[in-house]
Amino acid sequence: MSKTVRYELDLNALPPLTEAQKAELQALSEMPDSDIDYSDIPPLDETFWQNAVANPFYKPTKTSTTVRLDADVLAWLKRPGRGYQTRLNAILRDAMLRSLHHKR
Repeated sequence: MSKTVRYELDLNALPPLTEAQKAELQALSEMPDSDIDYSDIPPLDETFWQNAVANPFYKPTKTSTTVRLDADVLAWLKRPGRGYQTRLNAILRDAMLRSLHHKR
């Protein structure tokens, strides 16, 4: 039994803001950057980013889908044995990441 709780939020039908929320947003939008207290946040220099790693706890959720593949491609994926869906996912993830990095 999964203990994961999922909520769906319709971004096109958000609940209206309360007057207090509107007032807080207005006050924040008028605050100059110089008044923001960053004392509890260390500056992120180049060393930080050189040592940064992807979140080790991040695990994308899986979605079940139907995909039509050429028979020879499916045979190639299945040839090493169990785990062809994992291999397919890894191949697609690699292509996705290369595409995302290429656009920068």
